[in-house]
Amino acid sequence: MTKLIGALIIVAVLYCGWVLFSYWEQVKSGEEAQQKQDAAAVVTEGRLPGLPYNLETSLQTARKRGAVGLRNWLKAYGPSVEDPRKAWIELDFCVAVAREDPAEARRVFAAVKERLGPSSPVWPRMKTLEKTYE
Repeated sequence: MTKLIGALIIVAVLYCGWVLFSYWEQVKSGEEAQQKQDAAAVVTEGRLPGLPYNLETSLQTARKRGAVGLRNWLKAYGPSVEDPRKAWIELDFCVAVAREDPAEARRVFAAVKERLGPSSPVWPRMKTLEKTYE
């Protein structure tokens, strides 16, 4: 009888070990999948739609000129650019103009925040800048 109980204990321990191991593998693969998904979700400006291809070089030139260049670029080409790329460019403008004209930065930020929703790919960047401009 003691041999039977010992064998049942060994089988139970092996079964519990197998269940624990398979749970560990499931958690590990879930974490890896989440990390891959998070890495794919990282938004960069170049991936965002909304900017016509022919305006890319003029935007880079405006960035080199700083806040004044971005302000003039947004006045000239802003209507032909669509969200989410327009929101990203306007947030860049907020960052660039914040030292010189904080009121203008807050005004532009408020306009961007009003347009964006939580489903926008620019939403995480807007949320990180929110504490600065409100």
